[in-house]
Amino acid sequence: MIRHIDIQLPPFQRGFHLITELIVRRIQPLPEAGLLHVFITHTSAGLTVNENADPTVLADFEATFDEMVPEDSPWYQHTIEGPDDMPAHIKSSLVGSSVSIPIREGALFLGQWQGIYLCEFRNTPRSRSIVVTIIGENGI
Repeated sequence: MIRHIDIQLPPFQRGFHLITELIVRRIQPLPEAGLLHVFITHTSAGLTVNENADPTVLADFEATFDEMVPEDSPWYQHTIEGPDDMPAHIKSSLVGSSVSIPIREGALFLGQWQGIYLCEFRNTPRSRSIVVTIIGENGI
């Protein structure tokens, strides 16, 4: 069985946002066993799986990415959409556009401290679209 679910995320501020529970609410029921694949259909935001307990991780991610890929670098040529546009594209390529998570016993098989993050790299909040694909057994 393969199931696809389109999810429209609400606008999020620039930064890293846990969206695990938002996704889980929209994809029920889950099969007993399988694989969840989440893909973001944008080039200036990304997805990753990481620490879900300590909120300082969110701030550290933001600070590190801003240090690695600063705005207003003189070598950027793609600047028509503003100073955050090209850095957002680079940052989204660094984290990637999808994550895959095993499904066991009808639930996402994430580690104790893991969660799914939306990585929003644009300065202006915007709604984002994700596509969730569930591959599983037991006829769900």
